[in-house]
Amino acid sequence: MKMQHPPDVDWLCFDLDNTLYPLSNGLWKVIDRRIQEYVARTLNVSLDEARRVQKQYWREYGTTLAGLMAEHDVQPGPYLAYVHDFDVSPYLGPAPRLRALLMALPQRKLVFTNASSRHAHNVLRALAVDDCFEYVIGVEEVDYIPKPDPRAYRKCVAKTGVTPERSMFIDDLPTNLRPAKEMGMVTALVSARRPADDAYVDYHLTRIEELADVFGVALSDE
Repeated sequence: MKMQHPPDVDWLCFDLDNTLYPLSNGLWKVIDRRIQEYVARTLNVSLDEARRVQKQYWREYGTTLAGLMAEHDVQPGPYLAYVHDFDVSPYLGPAPRLRALLMALPQRKLVFTNASSRHAHNVLRALAVDDCFEYVIGVEEVDYIPKPDPRAYRKCVAKTGVTPERSMFIDDLPTNLRPAKEMGMVTALVSARRPADDAYVDYHLTRIEELADVFGVALSDE
């Protein structure tokens, strides 16, 4: 952690996948595979070529979906349904320490994800923390513009009333922190790996529960 004092903020803006739960649980591998399958089927290419296209669009557009929409006029609804509409319970279950953390922090809370809001609600229910968030902003709510496009952040702020200068933005991707930092938000990266460029990272957490240390709150399982 670079900062040594608790941030004075009113809002906590959380990413979802690989932020509120660890990458190691396997859920993201399923999502990643379903994206690859959808690209292969939609573009009528091999799975290997679909993987190349998938990663290229992710780098160039922020999400594979944004690339498919821009390059191939793909409609977002069927894509999101295929990629995210499956049972997440084999990979996620109630997370009492996460819930204790969220309940102990007095700030208003929202989820802002590049996934669908339906997927977000499914994940939050599986983790048993769905009642801890005031807003869930999926890619549909920001007109399918993904992070790290600054327009997505501005749309999220407009829909929720967040004051950037009074907010913390928490994500597992350093690239997603830059626009938040440039808007005036405090930033926290949740990642096992320290980024090579941490200019936009105020706090580096190896797991989300370390946010308790940032704000000086004690955790106890409910």
